[in-house]
Amino acid sequence: MSASSRPRNEMPWSGADSWSPYERLSQRMLDISGDRGVLKDVIREGAGDLVTPDASVLVKYSGYLEHMDKPFDSNCYRKTPRLMKLGEDITLWGMELGLLSMRRGELARFLFKPTYAYGTLGCPPLIPPNSTILFEIELLDFLDSAESDKFCALSAEQQDQFPLQKVLKVAATEREFGNHLFRQNRFYDAKVRYKRALRLLHRRLAPPEEQHLVESAKLLVLLNLSFSYLKLDRPATALRYGEQALIIDQRNAKALFRCGQASILLTEYEQARDFLVRAQKEQPFNHDINNELRKLASYYRDYVDKEKEMCQRMFAPFENGSVAGGH
Repeated sequence: MSASSRPRNEMPWSGADSWSPYERLSQRMLDISGDRGVLKDVIREGAGDLVTPDASVLVKYSGYLEHMDKPFDSNCYRKTPRLMKLGEDITLWGMELGLLSMRRGELARFLFKPTYAYGTLGCPPLIPPNSTILFEIELLDFLDSAESDKFCALSAEQQDQFPLQKVLKVAATEREFGNHLFRQNRFYDAKVRYKRALRLLHRRLAPPEEQHLVESAKLLVLLNLSFSYLKLDRPATALRYGEQALIIDQRNAKALFRCGQASILLTEYEQARDFLVRAQKEQPFNHDINNELRKLASYYRDYVDKEKEMCQRMFAPFENGSVAGGH
């Protein structure tokens, strides 16, 4: 459309038709840094609290250079993105500012000017000097690790000054951390977090009317620890934590199941059968429990067959009439 044919009440474009794609995009984005160095466009709204400083975040992201269709950096190909801590694992200033403006479930697009990205030098050979970059970020979840880290650094005496709800909250955060690590198959790191939670709960003496809250929290952590040690191929330790869970709740099907699994690995087949039959009694139609019982029956048959074979080999010389030294 020429200037002469443009309606009188329409403003001139001021060279808008010569803008680059990122310049055009930036016109409808929100300035969250105060100097238009970090611009944001929300694609899908999130819910709940904003990300807290020092939090650990679970995100999917892709970073793009202008005029490029494929991302220069992305973690979207990963089945389970790993937890990343602000200020440590996330080093782009723009991305950190962007994440602090987000809520769980939010999907947003950001433009980062060079000052908030890779600077005047860029990051050869991928990022040219003075590059403005675009990131699409989806915030799946975040955990406020700062509160937990500060609390765990206190002495036992200092921790005792806080109300029980604080201890339960920190223990729950540690357990959630463990769960994220477990889902990433980082079983050793997961059990470290679970043990930290368990230490907090063991240390705390609650009044009788609130002790059930501590026991409920302990039960969840003990079940997590039992499963983690099964994954780490340490069935004796897995059994110990499973049995501690049964002290709290002797009919807990998950604890009985974990103890059964551990006993199978320890070739304690009669003990395994006892645990698994008790678990089946609590949850008769549980697919995993019934499958484990079938596996146990198969293992036990193989075990009995091998025992018979060994006995036959041991007594074969006597059956053949040959006795040591009989010549």
